[in-house]
Amino acid sequence: MSESERRLWTYLRRDRLGFRFRRQVRVDCYILDFYCAKAKLCVEVDGEQHSRTVAYDRRRDEVLRKLGIETIRIPSLDLFTDAARVNAWLAKLEMRCLERVSISTPQPPSSLTNQSEEGGSERSGQ
Repeated sequence: MSESERRLWTYLRRDRLGFRFRRQVRVDCYILDFYCAKAKLCVEVDGEQHSRTVAYDRRRDEVLRKLGIETIRIPSLDLFTDAARVNAWLAKLEMRCLERVSISTPQPPSSLTNQSEEGGSERSGQ
């Protein structure tokens, strides 16, 4: 891991955001820097070299998106700046995990709830 990845890992490991992240996870033919399976969220730390691999990164992100995985890219320099910037990234990661988990959690259709309530009132009227 790069130094910036090590810094981010100190915040992600041991479920500190309330979600389990793993590092260096293989998905398809790619290695993801960090991955939360429950939220299907990939976190990539992008160093200077990523400015030369924009097309590759787009293709990679598209493949992951087709698998239902969202990618968030964090510029590595952001992990070396002030604590407020790091905290903002952590808050964004936590929020996306919460949103993605709630989206993927099936909710019972409201029509089922209404039918059971209506069915109960019909029985009591007989």
